Amino acid sequence: MTRSVSTPPAIASGSLGGSPQPTLTAAAGLLLRPWGDADVPAFLSGYGDDEIRRWHTRRPDNESQVREWFDVYRQDWRDEKGGHWAITRDGAEVLGRIALRGWDFDDGVADAAYWVLPAARGAGVAAHALSALTAWALDEIGFHRLELEHSTRNPASCRVATKSRYVLEGIKRSAAVHDDGRHDMHLHARIRVEAGAPVRP
Repeated sequence: MTRSVSTPPAIASGSLGGSPQPTLTAAAGLLLRPWGDADVPAFLSGYGDDEIRRWHTRRPDNESQVREWFDVYRQDWRDEKGGHWAITRDGAEVLGRIALRGWDFDDGVADAAYWVLPAARGAGVAAHALSALTAWALDEIGFHRLELEHSTRNPASCRVATKSRYVLEGIKRSAAVHDDGRHDMHLHARIRVEAGAPVRP
């Protein structure tokens, strides 16, 4: 059944999936690029880190599973469900992961997620990557609202969100399961500034 809507979609269907996933430039010499087969060991090593494992209950166990994930990532782009990027230094060394998922072209909404490898922490890598992805999504593609959630027990992720101007909107109680049980989640969001609208912090 075709759904009837009274307003046009925020983003036209077919505007992204029919084109190659772009490489995005971020501050400090960072490039966000699609994952490739050569990145499998680095991606898998991320999920061997205690801090990343603490906040991610869905984890690949071996390189074969990582390749399957990468296949899903490529299909997500073609199906216009999401985009997944390696955070790299000049396109080579993998420093982390960032994604924009749950694309809703009707309302112009999506949600962001990220992690950074231990050796790259403390240098603003996640914030630089998130700022670049956010600018692309809001200013170039036309998303209106980007959301970001993290455990209330994860202050590092909260700092990345606020540094990237994602406003803390509230707490979603007992909203996600982690290895040690259910966690309350902070909900942050960035909204595209409309012409003539006041700029909010």
